[in-house]
Amino acid sequence: MLEYLEQLDRKILLFVNGHHNAFFDGFMYWCSGQYSWLPFYVLLLLLIISKLKKKAISFVLLVAVLLTISDQMASSVFKPIFHRFRPSHEPGLENLLHYVNNYRGGMYGFVSSHAANTFSLAFYFFFSIKKQMPKLTLILFLWAALVSYSRIYLGVHYPSDVVVPIFIAVANGFIISRLYLWIEKRYFTTTPMV
Repeated sequence: MLEYLEQLDRKILLFVNGHHNAFFDGFMYWCSGQYSWLPFYVLLLLLIISKLKKKAISFVLLVAVLLTISDQMASSVFKPIFHRFRPSHEPGLENLLHYVNNYRGGMYGFVSSHAANTFSLAFYFFFSIKKQMPKLTLILFLWAALVSYSRIYLGVHYPSDVVVPIFIAVANGFIISRLYLWIEKRYFTTTPMV
């Protein structure tokens, strides 16, 4: 069973990475770049502030906590434990892949920090403020899926490297959202005078 899943992982990777062109090379490389996200993050911050007002302070601080936890789990826990080579460093596979700007990423790829971080953020929004910002929550899930897909397209992650962190992201987003909702209830909800 494990061998079958590994073969399927490789087949999907080679299919996605093998269907490339100049436009998508540039676009997927941009999607994976952390600095490309800055304008998106600034817009996200402004939307949160305009919608949540004073509550935005705790919400944004918890985003920082969430992303730190998510990133550290992926980079400092999973990758050192599993030592699974990225496809771009896998002997026998690395020469079959198409690379954009010779980008190959670090040595180990399980699990994808990009996928863990973006999906953690999307689930945090989903569990805490989806009613106030439903369209933005949907956009965050689409964005997380696009970033994760770009990692496979670029040949730096297997599909399983971006699927497994979704389960981690559900837990991360849920736990931090409970903390946000507790803070909101304790400090921002006024009880009516009798």
